[in-house]
Amino acid sequence: MDFTFTEEQQAAVEAARAVFAGVAPDGVPSPALTPGAVADDFDRPLWARLAASDLLGLVLAEEHGGAGLDAIALCLVLREAARVLARVPLLEHCTTAMAVQAHGSPELAAALLPGAANGTLVLTAAAHGRTGHDPAELAVTARREGAGADWLLDGVQTSVAWAHGSDWIAVPAHSGEGEAVLALLPRATPGLTLADQYSTSGERLAELTLDAVRAPAAHVIDAPGAWDRLHQLLATGTCALALGLGEAALTMTSQYTGKREQFGFPVATFQAVAVQAADRYIDLRAMEATLWQAAWRLDAATGGAGGPLPSAGDVAVAKIWASEGVRRVVQTAQHLHGGFGADTDYPLHRYHAWAKQLELQLGPAAAHEEALGDLLAAHPLA
Repeated sequence: MDFTFTEEQQAAVEAARAVFAGVAPDGVPSPALTPGAVADDFDRPLWARLAASDLLGLVLAEEHGGAGLDAIALCLVLREAARVLARVPLLEHCTTAMAVQAHGSPELAAALLPGAANGTLVLTAAAHGRTGHDPAELAVTARREGAGADWLLDGVQTSVAWAHGSDWIAVPAHSGEGEAVLALLPRATPGLTLADQYSTSGERLAELTLDAVRAPAAHVIDAPGAWDRLHQLLATGTCALALGLGEAALTMTSQYTGKREQFGFPVATFQAVAVQAADRYIDLRAMEATLWQAAWRLDAATGGAGGPLPSAGDVAVAKIWASEGVRRVVQTAQHLHGGFGADTDYPLHRYHAWAKQLELQLGPAAAHEEALGDLLAAHPLA
């Protein structure tokens, strides 16, 4: 078996590294010192550079102005973005575009995907439901006024990332007839209101309230499995972000403990320090292995490749490791930095705040352990 990345995937990593090379993780005020959001909008100059490097259309087909790559390539780029805490809706934008490309109507694809590829349109997704703990598709109801007619949506979605700066928002909803639907709504749609919320990392989120919001039939994706796949892509991309963040935090720790001396020796040479760092390195390698397994399953699922469990099982395992692993990594990093790690002039505390956000985003480890248990019960392994 060959586990190396393709030339195209490696080229995407090189392009991402070049774009993110000049990004500083402390480019906005510290979330520890800011009562509200650290900024009203995401990093638009960085977004423009991503567009110029053709990274926003990475996973879109060439006919839409994209590069035609896969979820693995997207996760590789997200990993690089998280190393510098890049403040852009790259995950939500690209995965929503993938859902539109795979399941949307030709009219919707033509309206959104060329702009998504060149960065002139920004997409995001509502994925946390009413409370952040219930399934997102149950938080909004969708009903049709007749066959082929518009849909009407009512409900609330909480903690929608980058909603204030996005042009279109993907909102999952249930019609009471089984499969969830996915409505693509312009941010200025009548009846759709946004209230400010703030993330652990200090980013501006939105609570979406939908009051008889009307969506044309062409803007609603009712293909079976469309929302489930988007949700799995979002969860897998979150694992990629957690991996990149964890790797950056452990690198900072290695550099610090290699220079910080006590009793005339670098503290990195002390056994207690080395063992803790080694344990966290093992966490990162487990996070990486389960991430690529999940991303590969999502790509392979489109080609008919199967496994003993649905791809949701691989995604759940990856998210369990990502949630637990990134928490342990930043906690150890803070511990080994001593009081210096809490200094707001040093960026490590920012990584800690982002890690907590990623740990809980789309469900903590316990939620995915429960989901994995349900899958094992429904699909006994031979």
